[in-house]
Amino acid sequence: MATKKTWLKTAALFAVMLLFCSITVYAGDGDTENPSNMYATFWSLVPPIIAIVLALITKEVFSSLFVGIVAGALFYTNFDIKQAYLTIFTGSDGSFLANLSDSWNVGILIFLVVLGTMVCLMNKAGGSAAYGEWAGRVIRGRRSATFATFLLGVAIFVDDYFNCLTVGSVMRPVTDKHQVSRAKLAYLIDATAAPVCIIAPISSWAAAVTGVVEGTNGLTLFIRAIPYNFYALLTIFMMLMLSVMNFDYGPMRTHEINAIKGDLYTTDARPFASTEEYKVTGKGKIKDLLLPVIVLIICCIIGMIYTGGFFEGETFVNSFANCDASVGLVLGSVAALIFTFFLYIPRRVLTFQEFMECLPEGFRAMVPAILILTFAWTLSGITGLLGADVYVAGLLDQSKGALELFLPAVVFLIAVFLAFATGTSWGTFGILLPIVVPILDPTSELLTITVAATLAGAVCGDHCSPISDTTIMASTGAQCDHINHVSTQLPYAMTVAIVSFVNYILAAVIQNWLINLPIALASMFFVLWLLRRVYGKDAA
Repeated sequence: MATKKTWLKTAALFAVMLLFCSITVYAGDGDTENPSNMYATFWSLVPPIIAIVLALITKEVFSSLFVGIVAGALFYTNFDIKQAYLTIFTGSDGSFLANLSDSWNVGILIFLVVLGTMVCLMNKAGGSAAYGEWAGRVIRGRRSATFATFLLGVAIFVDDYFNCLTVGSVMRPVTDKHQVSRAKLAYLIDATAAPVCIIAPISSWAAAVTGVVEGTNGLTLFIRAIPYNFYALLTIFMMLMLSVMNFDYGPMRTHEINAIKGDLYTTDARPFASTEEYKVTGKGKIKDLLLPVIVLIICCIIGMIYTGGFFEGETFVNSFANCDASVGLVLGSVAALIFTFFLYIPRRVLTFQEFMECLPEGFRAMVPAILILTFAWTLSGITGLLGADVYVAGLLDQSKGALELFLPAVVFLIAVFLAFATGTSWGTFGILLPIVVPILDPTSELLTITVAATLAGAVCGDHCSPISDTTIMASTGAQCDHINHVSTQLPYAMTVAIVSFVNYILAAVIQNWLINLPIALASMFFVLWLLRRVYGKDAA
């Protein structure tokens, strides 16, 4: 009955949206060369909004994403059903086929499958169990378990995908043992993925930023912007304060209270439950988990700088700036898998047959993430066909002349909205930075603040969005229901976003990070102190 009601809600909302939008189908710019009458209008952002709203209402992500894709295709083809069908499945841009044949996307999917296989191997070999027993003796409570998760997340700053899956697979047995909810684990993973990568000069994110900034030294500008990247810095600060103050709020508090009582999930939605019970057949030791993870980190770094030309004479920093993270992660993860084979088989930790059985098991473990990513990429592609980037760029261009001191705050809000609607932070700063950089004095502190606001807003919107690949990866790493992760994380992300917005207004006035950063940290602490007074201390 509940399922029937959910589908009725979905169908009814979709029908209303289509009816409403069909009334305004000719509201777009008729002079554009794009075939869609909704090209580069607000309606270009409606399909992802439909998907996000439906996901939050129905708690079901696959159908919600697909409804958003269908709406976007209908908008793009002016409600020509046949062309919409072809756009969704076989179009040259934005379709399922185009996304699954894109080399970057395929690299990420291969990386996912290899990581799933390695997690399966480490579990079956007994390495995870041995690590869990050791960590259980060293980590003696919920607070230390969350802090250890935070430290590992900060340490793996090279790439957010890699961060999400590695931290999740290593720390999940520890946080489970100490009754930390899967939703809280997913938040810790997500909040130490993109926020850490966006303030690390040696990371795939720094490379992406450097690549879209023209006319100035992109890496230098990135480093100068770090102290003003309030959302990233305050998110990290907030995680530490929540652990020290020992409290949670919003839906996360309910999840944490239930976890203390023994229920790590709170809801019945447990899409990864079947992947948790790997039968331990080996007699692995701690090194059978730590060595593969360490080798994986080293090999992925080597793989990334290899694609950036390090071994052809390029400097280490420039090789990161020019790297292909997707290819580098594939090369590194496959090398780590081969290393794991020679670590386990000669020592008879696993038999050859047991090792090979982990290949399909690891793939099955990653099927939910692969499906969600594929749907999210397709929705993002169709949103691009509708000209969402052109529409948002126009908004920014209109606002740049009005009240210059409010420009960083305005840019922050635009970046948040665009990243939330499209699910991509890289795409967001890729759109906004080429607009922001030329309109301001390259030597001014205001340019640095505005660039930081762009990056911070992109990460914030990406952090909040259910269709973000990083958010999906965090759910996968924590083996948490995706909608549970989104709904529990959203109040935390919005708290930091509000504090960041206010501080960007102050930063544009003061323009000195030595003053602005302490003010931002103090204001974040004050907000958390107020919330602590309202909610009180957690039970454990």
